[in-house]
Amino acid sequence: MDPSRFVVESPGELIPIHGIRGASFAFLPDLLPPQWEWPIELWPILLDAHRELARLDGIGSHLPDPNLLLRPLQNRESERSSRLEGTFTNPQQQMLFELEPYLPQSVEDPANAYREVANYARALRVGLEMIAEERPFSQSMMRELHQTLLDGVRGSDSHPGTFRQVQVQIGRPPRFVPPPPFYLPERLDNLEQIARREERMVDPLVDPFLLHYYFEAIHPFEDGNGRVGRLLLALMITKWCGLSNQWLYMSAYFDANRDEYLDRLLRVSTENDWSGWIRFCLLGVVAQAVDTARRCERLVRLSASYKERVNRLGGSWRLQSIVDALFVTPVVQISSLAERYEVTYPTAKADVDRLLSVDILLEIPDSSPKSYVAPEILEITYE
Repeated sequence: MDPSRFVVESPGELIPIHGIRGASFAFLPDLLPPQWEWPIELWPILLDAHRELARLDGIGSHLPDPNLLLRPLQNRESERSSRLEGTFTNPQQQMLFELEPYLPQSVEDPANAYREVANYARALRVGLEMIAEERPFSQSMMRELHQTLLDGVRGSDSHPGTFRQVQVQIGRPPRFVPPPPFYLPERLDNLEQIARREERMVDPLVDPFLLHYYFEAIHPFEDGNGRVGRLLLALMITKWCGLSNQWLYMSAYFDANRDEYLDRLLRVSTENDWSGWIRFCLLGVVAQAVDTARRCERLVRLSASYKERVNRLGGSWRLQSIVDALFVTPVVQISSLAERYEVTYPTAKADVDRLLSVDILLEIPDSSPKSYVAPEILEITYE
């Protein structure tokens, strides 16, 4: 970490440290709220962001079954947030793993990556349940989300659910060094106090990004900070902006603009550039809201098309139920269908054959046991 990049106006101080090769200082951010005046030039972007987010929420709130579309969006967020941490998975193989999950047997086992992505999706749902129960944003919530994320994967030796007691660094050589653990309790108390209060620092859509920076700057866990931070970001936007459900996810935007994302976070610390960070994030809200609205509209049209195709097959409650479940898990196996619907294997196979005949399902080559995917759902979700 280069101390010369930190200007006098930097929103924090450099703390001398030892034991980190390539760094003699760590950065201790100032307590929130930030000493920053809202610039007038950001008003139009904030209004655009609110407008597009309200439009997206309107689309979601009028769906007959919002949960059918939420799961594909959560799956995509899980994949993109994990990719930001260097974890890459094939969506089709990810779904196959989730049909029959197993614990990784070694660090190199690909199940590590699949489980990391699955854990993120599970943590999203856990977080949604928390805010539905009116649980406040708290240190306890952060620890629970962290525990869920690192359950049985790489990093599970980094004390899941526990705030760090050691010095950490970001990058090798370090591009940023968070504060020593001695300073964490006060910063975490400050974060919790700001997150719990009803009065917002700036705006319900701006505050989540201010807190996202602060969380990443203090880096409270040994591992998994980026993923926990983006989880909290999605939850805060959902709750504080009064969304009908968790429609907005930012990881795809951060992933597509990864270098700028990391640079904007760093420039808050080094140059006090809150305006550049918030502008970047609000432009991302607009981009993601528009993109997600389009995906939702395409998924709605696809759902209607599926119903028409099932009707052409003569209509069937079981077939329609299978098709609806594809939006949750777009990969199926005959044996699991037979078990789920309490029918014989030949009956379940006949159902799959009928869905193959109208191009709802496609056989996955060389899969064992034989598996089938809904390619149109995968295309809309991950393209």
